[in-house]
Amino acid sequence: MSPDKVAAHIIISGVVQGVGFRYFVYRKAGEYNLKGYVRNLYNEDVEIEVEGDKGMILDFIKDLKIGPRSAHVTGVNIEWKEFENSYPDFQIKF
Repeated sequence: MSPDKVAAHIIISGVVQGVGFRYFVYRKAGEYNLKGYVRNLYNEDVEIEVEGDKGMILDFIKDLKIGPRSAHVTGVNIEWKEFENSYPDFQIKF
């Protein structure tokens, strides 16, 4: 396993539901070759669990801070974790 592989648990706050945010995250994860999932939470935040190259995840987070055009991101909470190769791909969970 490469030492630059990490995992992150990310919570996005703001106007991030009903604006295509999960699909935006899904597309970006594909662009950065990341694995994990994205889902809406009941409190109107969006939760992302992601694994991959740390540099790619950092670039991914920069995109998340902007989001799709109709979103308004007010908070990004990141918890870094050890890479465990837990996901075969990236999915939108419903």
